[in-house]
Amino acid sequence: MKLIKLACLMMAFMLSSYLFADTLMTFSSELNQTRFQSLAKELRCPKCQNQDLADSQAGIAKDLRIQIHEMIEQGKTDQEIVDYMVARYGDFVLYRPKYSAATSILWVGPAAFLIIGLVVFAGVVYRNKKRRAGKAL
Repeated sequence: MKLIKLACLMMAFMLSSYLFADTLMTFSSELNQTRFQSLAKELRCPKCQNQDLADSQAGIAKDLRIQIHEMIEQGKTDQEIVDYMVARYGDFVLYRPKYSAATSILWVGPAAFLIIGLVVFAGVVYRNKKRRAGKAL
C-alpha cells in the first residue's frame, strides 16, 4: 500500500513539474526575462495555428518555451533563436512572416482585393446611374 502511495505521489510530482515548468523558470537577469516574453509572443505555436507560444498550452509550445529559455540563458541572440525556430519549423512559426516572393500574396493580396472591389463597386454604381438617367428621359 505504501508503495502505491509513493508511486502516485511521484507521478503527481512529475506531472505537475511538466505542466507548470513555465512558471518555474528562473532567469539570470531581468533583460533575459523580457527577451523570453517578447520571443514567446513573436513565435507561433506549431500545433495551435492561431496562438503564440506564450498563450498556447500545447505540449510542443511548453517544450519550445523551455528551449527558448535555455537558449537565452546560453547567451544566444534573439535572431539566432528565431533562425533556429524557422530552420526547424519553417516560416509558419513567425507571426509576422518576412516579405518574400512566397509571402508576397499575404502582404499585397488584401490591398489588391480591396482595390479590385472598390473598382467593381464604382463600376456598378456608375452603370446604375447611367441606366436610371436613360430611363428618366
